[in-house]
Amino acid sequence: MPLALIISSHVAASRVGGEAQALALAPFKVDAMVVPTMLYGRHPGWGPPGGAAVPVEAIDGVLDGIAANGLFAQTDLVITGYFAGAPQVRAAARAIDAVRAAPRDMSARKPFVMVDPTMGDAGKGLYVPPDVAEALIADLVPRADLVACNAWELERLTGAETRTPAQALNAARLLGKPCLVSSVQRETEIGVVYADRREAWLAAHQRVENAPKGTGDLLTALYGAAVLDGLSPSYALARAVGGVAETIAAANMWKAAELPLVAMAQRLKATSPHVRMERLA
Repeated sequence: MPLALIISSHVAASRVGGEAQALALAPFKVDAMVVPTMLYGRHPGWGPPGGAAVPVEAIDGVLDGIAANGLFAQTDLVITGYFAGAPQVRAAARAIDAVRAAPRDMSARKPFVMVDPTMGDAGKGLYVPPDVAEALIADLVPRADLVACNAWELERLTGAETRTPAQALNAARLLGKPCLVSSVQRETEIGVVYADRREAWLAAHQRVENAPKGTGDLLTALYGAAVLDGLSPSYALARAVGGVAETIAAANMWKAAELPLVAMAQRLKATSPHVRMERLA
């Protein structure tokens, strides 16, 4: 059974962060080890979230416990997300190196590392301390097999505009890493661009107002599950974006304030007729 290591926030009452990603991976039979960087009661978008940052010594200790059970050698997928401090970022970087260095069978797949450089968004700007953003750029992005960012974050990473799918493609290739870019706008649509050196795709659907928080975390988890399933980039993108689009639609239909991840578990596995695929390169 595939095993994922998720290093991100824990938010008790909101479907965001590492626990939400673990829920999204479960229908694909992917076990998840969640190492929290932040303990929140709710998403800060609802108001004061409660909780506090996890001390880096505790994060290192949790990671040491995981390593002591020999689980780094069994880790197939690493996802990093929200960090409250630069020392936490460096702890995650050390964990990635340890996962990659762990001895494993010749027939075993190499671990796939997805870095979500969570640092800001359009209209909000930078919402982590500057030293966290700098550490993400210096220590985690270079270690990524795939960078999963929003358009604003990609612009900060590269200095290039990302307002259109073509601009997002150009910026992704400037980054020099396979990239999954969310929140790319085109007229009445919103989409996700996948780009690597060989190909690029856009998965787009009609923009929905008042989508619950956590769609970026869900997208990253669903794309990671598709990679573990051996899907090509285009099929992985279609399935991941389809799962996000259908979950948002269900949340609106049910008037749910949070993403209904458990109720939508089986639906996460299929593409959506509402998602339009377009080859960009």
